[in-house]
Amino acid sequence: MIYIDLIIGFLEVGFLSFGGGYAAIPLIRDVVLSYGWLDEEMLTYMVAVSESSPGPIMVNMATYVGSLKGGILGAIIATVAVVLPAFLIILLIMVLLRKILQNRYMKAALGGMKPCIIGIILTTGIIMVLRNCGILIGNNSIDILTIMLTCGMGVIYFGSRKVLKKGISPIGLIGLSAVVGAVAYGI
Repeated sequence: MIYIDLIIGFLEVGFLSFGGGYAAIPLIRDVVLSYGWLDEEMLTYMVAVSESSPGPIMVNMATYVGSLKGGILGAIIATVAVVLPAFLIILLIMVLLRKILQNRYMKAALGGMKPCIIGIILTTGIIMVLRNCGILIGNNSIDILTIMLTCGMGVIYFGSRKVLKKGISPIGLIGLSAVVGAVAYGI
């Protein structure tokens, strides 16, 4: 039954993802593809929609997949399943483990996870860019327009950090990317 699969799949994502929504994208990808809920192309679109929608990306992705596969009830089940582990863990930490977080070894362990999470996010981003450019798909057609737009957005992002000293906000960059993409591919 789809509702049980949604519970199991998104509880797995909620319990095993560390570092936030972007770090969870590879795990969500594995779960969604293993259950056959989406294909690679649909998953890429889902990530883009989830990024540009308000709210945490992991919750948006769970809600989207749940809605697509089980309607409103599926959306509610998937969303609760992906949020429940984090809620329970934070509740447990706040109630029982407050002192442990002050331990220097625990601080060191959590600090050591940060580079791993950054690497996972960076790898996911690179793979998505290469797939969208046609490089990892397996066919011989490379989408030059996507490569140019990606490089252009990179120049705008890093150039704005030099000029403005703090760069464009992520929301501004997502909005600009949406406009540029709509103009480039809408024509």
